[in-house]
Amino acid sequence: MSDSEDHATAAAPSEDPPPTAAEPTDASVRAARASTREDADEAFLVELGQRVRRMRALRGMSRKVLAQVSGISERYIAQLEGGQGNVSIMLLRRVAEATGAPLEDLVGAVDDPDWRLVRDLLRGAPPATIAEVKALLSGEKLPGAPRAVGEPHIAVDRVALIGLRGAGKSTLGRMVAERLGWPFVELNREIETEHGFSITEILNLYGQDGYRRLERSTLQRLVDQPGPMLLATGGGIVGEPVTFELLLASYFTIWVKTSPAEHMSRVRQQGDLRPMANDKAAMAELITILSSREPLYARARAQLDTSGMAVEASAARLFGLVQSYCAVGCPWQSRNRGGKA
Repeated sequence: MSDSEDHATAAAPSEDPPPTAAEPTDASVRAARASTREDADEAFLVELGQRVRRMRALRGMSRKVLAQVSGISERYIAQLEGGQGNVSIMLLRRVAEATGAPLEDLVGAVDDPDWRLVRDLLRGAPPATIAEVKALLSGEKLPGAPRAVGEPHIAVDRVALIGLRGAGKSTLGRMVAERLGWPFVELNREIETEHGFSITEILNLYGQDGYRRLERSTLQRLVDQPGPMLLATGGGIVGEPVTFELLLASYFTIWVKTSPAEHMSRVRQQGDLRPMANDKAAMAELITILSSREPLYARARAQLDTSGMAVEASAARLFGLVQSYCAVGCPWQSRNRGGKA
């Protein structure tokens, strides 16, 4: 063999490829997938805990109250909210039932207030409306001329106060309604009168879900009732999408608010500690409830902060808000021209 042939043979590449990084084995792939699943499970439990805590806060329930209503230990609920609970579907259903929330709100992939509103509206919609919605969402042409959807008309002499308990809705609402010459209505009192039970008895008999159904039906009756009205609502009405949307569409809403410390002080003065009775973490629970509801309260058309204000000054400011809203042609102006306004 020639020298050139020897050289070519020596320079020829080996049939085996050069050494590279070790290829993943089946065991390492399985380990990586298991780690990914564990991370996803951990993230889900954290999100689930946040949803449980938010739902509890929207309903104005402390952990102690939720534990009593659901029959689940307070310690376990704390673990669940901390993202550490390996919860069974049956226990989770009990949490959902205790808060009056659909189970899907806790475990669903969509966590959006508008989605919950649309879902709840569709549940009560007739087949023809559902067909229209399906056609609209799928891009199909709807039969007939398109309908313009605008801001709902709100009568100028119908005002609703929203906000956490202790802000002053009832006290200020009653004072301002008297000055306006309007009826003052408390939604919870209407529910009690209409059904013959106290709110506490209704909650004990029918739970949160039953109370919310009565709240919605009573509000609908008030919406259909003609004439001026100043309405004070319960603090948790904002947690029910359909009921709250009905309120926003039917009344000029004002968020009456104050600082957490004043909320707590006023509630204690009233002798009403629901849902924080005998709870050492009452202030922390109140702040959690307030922070969970604030984005919903902020949907009101106006706000009144009563922090550090005397009752008379707060009432005067609330009257001014209504007066400003009714600047043009408000019915009560002509009725009260003789003095009160």
